[in-house]
Amino acid sequence: MTITRRGFLSASAGLAAMPVLRASAAPLPREADIVVIGAGAAGIAAARRIAAANRKVVVVEAASQIGGRCITDTTTFDVPFDRGARWMHNPETNPMIRLARSVGLDVLPAPSGQKMRIGRRNARAGETEEFLAALVRANRTIDEASRGKLDTSCASVLPKDLGDWAGATEFMLGASFAGKDLKELSAIDKARAQDRNAAIACRQGLGTLITKLGEQAPVALSTPASRIAWSNRDVSVETPSGKIVARAAIITVSTNVLTSGAIKFAPDIPKRTLDAASKLTLGSYDHIVLQLPGNPLGLSRDDILIEQSNSTRTALMFANIGGSSLCSIDVGGSFGRDLSEQGEKAMTAFAREWITKLFGSEAASAVQKTSVTRWNASPFVMGAMSASSPGGQLSRRTLTEPIGCMFLAGEATHETLWGTVDGAWESGERAADAALRKIGALRDEPDVPTQSTKKRRAPRQ
Repeated sequence: MTITRRGFLSASAGLAAMPVLRASAAPLPREADIVVIGAGAAGIAAARRIAAANRKVVVVEAASQIGGRCITDTTTFDVPFDRGARWMHNPETNPMIRLARSVGLDVLPAPSGQKMRIGRRNARAGETEEFLAALVRANRTIDEASRGKLDTSCASVLPKDLGDWAGATEFMLGASFAGKDLKELSAIDKARAQDRNAAIACRQGLGTLITKLGEQAPVALSTPASRIAWSNRDVSVETPSGKIVARAAIITVSTNVLTSGAIKFAPDIPKRTLDAASKLTLGSYDHIVLQLPGNPLGLSRDDILIEQSNSTRTALMFANIGGSSLCSIDVGGSFGRDLSEQGEKAMTAFAREWITKLFGSEAASAVQKTSVTRWNASPFVMGAMSASSPGGQLSRRTLTEPIGCMFLAGEATHETLWGTVDGAWESGERAADAALRKIGALRDEPDVPTQSTKKRRAPRQ
């Protein structure tokens, strides 16, 4: 039976729960209509879409848990916190918001702005206005440059007279936004990024949400794909637990994993695809989470704070997460990458040093338990979010091209919502549609608007 796209969109709302195939608890299926590589947001979205079309799907995941770059830690401290992505966006059109509510999770608006710290004091109202004006000017020049014939780096087009606000502006637009310094970031990619101002949080954590939604998909954990043999007709995926033969495959691994050679392909995937992935390498973004009981920093619940910095050795603080005593010191870009390479001890030392600089040694001495993320060292991810190098923005579209009966998905394949869990989810649904069409299980109808087609930022005049 061939189902219409609209028909299985309706069916997906009533999916029956299917078992998670723990590697040690159930034998791996030997065949499927479609096999999905990776159980992050893109992989789970694809699996749910395929199941809604009444086709057999199997998800293989190298890690020991569902989530990919959405992992909620519920054991280190007394409250949950996200070790990876923590925001969703575009609540008017984002299907994940509705899905979160449907599985009993709480969603709420995230902080809409940030506080600025200048040394040991808060910025005055006039100073904050100056910073926001600098940010607007910098964004405008990047947008204007993106309309040129040649792509260039964001750094090369920044106004030269940002003065004391240059460091904070570059941090907010580069390391904090994309995990890369502005000199490594394509002006076109930055300008095409859909506005992400209306951020939405899940109180129980984004990782909890993806795990909940993944309960409806047959996932084999601790089951890395080691080799994929493919043609235009079928695909064979080899894992330590056995081989799966399918009519199509959806591959959701990060661009860094794809280019690392961790998965072998026979025949090799096209050089065009690998070249595209190599222009969309992952930036660096990590959380250094500190337990600070008694609120020694005097900040409010879910406050976001940055500093007037004069170097890349800076950070963003997400304070009193969910009303708890947890504060996350976020580091990114080249500085964050170098710091992560030095290990957990160096990362924690920097966080204490940064708090001392802004709030004094007494505040830093109040730190109790700590925990850090090191996404660059994660073998199944190898970084944070994709960010295009200058000249590489068109590579995102290249990654959406079919490779025989294989289809790539993940935030790197989304042209406007790259770097977000929303973009990853939407890309998984897009790849599932393409795979279903490939096997004759989906008949085309007029496109149903998605969040990226409903609300895309118009170019500034």
